[in-house]
Amino acid sequence: MPVRQADETDYEQQELGRARESVRAGGLDTLSICLLVLTVLAVFYTLYFTSDIVLPFVLAGVLNLLLSAPMRFLTRLHVPKPIGALLLIVALFGVVGGIGAAISVPASGWISKAPESLPALEQKLSFLNGPIRAVENGAKKLQGLMDQTGGSPPRGTRVVAVQQSGTSGLTSVGSSILIGTRAFLGQLFSMLLMLFFLLYEGDSLLRRFVEIMPTWADKRRTVQIASEIERNVSLYLATITVMNLLVGGLNFLQCWLLGLPNPLLWGVVAFLLNYIPIIGPFTGIVVYFVVGVFVFPSVLQALVPPAIYFGIHLMEGETITPLLLAKRFTLNPVLVMASLLFWDWLWGIPGAFLSVPLLAVFKIFCDHVDSLTAIGHIVGGAPKPRTRTLPFKRAAE
Repeated sequence: MPVRQADETDYEQQELGRARESVRAGGLDTLSICLLVLTVLAVFYTLYFTSDIVLPFVLAGVLNLLLSAPMRFLTRLHVPKPIGALLLIVALFGVVGGIGAAISVPASGWISKAPESLPALEQKLSFLNGPIRAVENGAKKLQGLMDQTGGSPPRGTRVVAVQQSGTSGLTSVGSSILIGTRAFLGQLFSMLLMLFFLLYEGDSLLRRFVEIMPTWADKRRTVQIASEIERNVSLYLATITVMNLLVGGLNFLQCWLLGLPNPLLWGVVAFLLNYIPIIGPFTGIVVYFVVGVFVFPSVLQALVPPAIYFGIHLMEGETITPLLLAKRFTLNPVLVMASLLFWDWLWGIPGAFLSVPLLAVFKIFCDHVDSLTAIGHIVGGAPKPRTRTLPFKRAAE
C-alpha cells in the first residue's frame, strides 16, 4: 500500500474513533433532547420568517468565500482594499448583467410567442391524452372514495364564487409586481453592501473574533474552521462554476449544430440550472424537450436535444466533477438531497443554490467540535489531513 494512501486510511480511522468517542461521551437525557429539538425548530422558524433579512447576508457570505482569493491577489498588488472590493463586485455583476442583457431579448421573444404555439404543442403531444385521462379518472375515483370516507358537506352549505372586475384584478397584479420588484432591489442592495464590507474588513473581523478566544487551542480551532470553510467552499464554487461553463458551452454547441434558435439562451439556461443539484438537471431535460417539441416536426426528433443534454450532465456530474472534488468535498448524497429539498422549501431558488455550501459548512464545523464529530461523520466522509498553510495563521498569533 502506498505511504500516502496508508496515511489517509489511518487518518480516517482516527476520525472514526473520535466519532465513536463523542457518541459515548455525549449521552443526552430526555430533557436535553427536547430542548435541543425546540432550539433547532426555533432557529428554522426564525430563518423562515426573517428570510428577507438573513438571505442577503448568507448570499453575501458565500460570494465572499468565492471572491476571497482574488481579493488577496489584488491586495498583494498593493491595490487598496476598498477599491479592490469595489472592482470585484463591479466585475462580478458586470458579467451577470452582460449575460442577462444578451439573453433577455430571445427569452422575451420565446415568452411572447408561447401562447401562439400551444395548439401545435398540444397536437404533437396528443398521444399523451390517453394516459393523462387515465390518471385523471384514477384521481377522481380516489377523491370519491375519500369523500365517502370523510363524509359529505352539510346540507344547506353553498359555495359562493366572487368574481372581481378586470380592473381590480389588473390593479392587484400590478401592485404585486411593484412590491416584489421593490423587495428584490432592497435585498440586492443589502447583499451588495454586505459583500463590500466582507471583502473589505472580513479578515479583521475574524482576527477580532480569534482574539477573544480564551485558550490557544480555541484560537487554533477557530482559525482552522474558518480556513477550511473558505478553502473547501471556494474550491467547490470555483470548480462547479468552471464545470457549469463547460456544460453551458457544450449545450450551446449542440443547440447550434441541431439548428435550435437562440442557442446562447439555452446554453445559459443549462449553465444556471447546473448550479442546483439533482433538480436543476431534470428541469433542464424538460426545458430542452419542450423547446425541441416547439422546433422539430416530430416527437422523436424533439428527444434528441434532451438526450444529448442528459449525456453531457451524466459525463460532468458523475465522472469529472466528483473526480475533481474527491477527498476534499465528500458529502452523503442522501443528506445532499434532503438539504436541497429543505432549503428550497425554506428560501426558494436561492436556498437550493445554497444547500450544498451550507451543508459543507455544517460538516466542517462538526468535524472540529468534539461533541459534534459523530454528526460530521454521518454527513460525509472524513476530511483530508490538513497539510496546507492556514491563510489566517496571523489571526492566531
